[in-house]
Amino acid sequence: MKWSSAVIVAMALSACGSKQVIVQGNFPTPIIEKHSKTLAVVYTNEFANHEFFDEAAGRKESDWLVKTGDAQVQFWDTLLTGMFDQVVRIRSHDDLHEHEDNIDAVIIPYVVDLQYTIPTHTNVKIYEIWMRYRFRLVTLDAIHDHDNGDLSYDPETSFADWQLTAYGKTPTAFLQSDEEAVNLAAIVALRDAGANFVTSFERVNEVKAWLDGRGVERYEKGKK
Repeated sequence: MKWSSAVIVAMALSACGSKQVIVQGNFPTPIIEKHSKTLAVVYTNEFANHEFFDEAAGRKESDWLVKTGDAQVQFWDTLLTGMFDQVVRIRSHDDLHEHEDNIDAVIIPYVVDLQYTIPTHTNVKIYEIWMRYRFRLVTLDAIHDHDNGDLSYDPETSFADWQLTAYGKTPTAFLQSDEEAVNLAAIVALRDAGANFVTSFERVNEVKAWLDGRGVERYEKGKK
């Protein structure tokens, strides 16, 4: 097992050849009391197209490409829609200005780290994924549009900044292939991320202050 500092991960592999997984799954909307806020969400290109690749280290191993970007966006859209009265996706200059009078805050998610294991030829096959996310909340005026249509923001303007981890574990007993096991492990990890997000969201001091209507405070760099 190797550790990834970004989105490149190493795996212990079980077969020759090249394998690819486009993560797909169903994500139910959480049944919880919604916050009476309008939240905008910005998915960076890196997040919306998130994938990780591992090049085979030997002839008995496989190249793996696992694409999670579409599933990430689908999942977080579903979760946030279930948590807030209204969720607005900001993709462009037009989106930014169409909703500028209604948005209470903007959330920007990132996949910071990812660790991954897939079994070699052993009697017990276990597939596991660990992910670490980072979330930043900013006010709308922190988002800037440019002449070429790109959007940017200064991370130092975040008024809330926190991280959470997620874990997915899948045995192969009822699965027909490594690819199915990898896909299911990723789905379990996403659902675990959602559960952790819902339960920890209001525990972030700056988030709680915002939800309570006490305004937003500039995030203090390095504050836990």
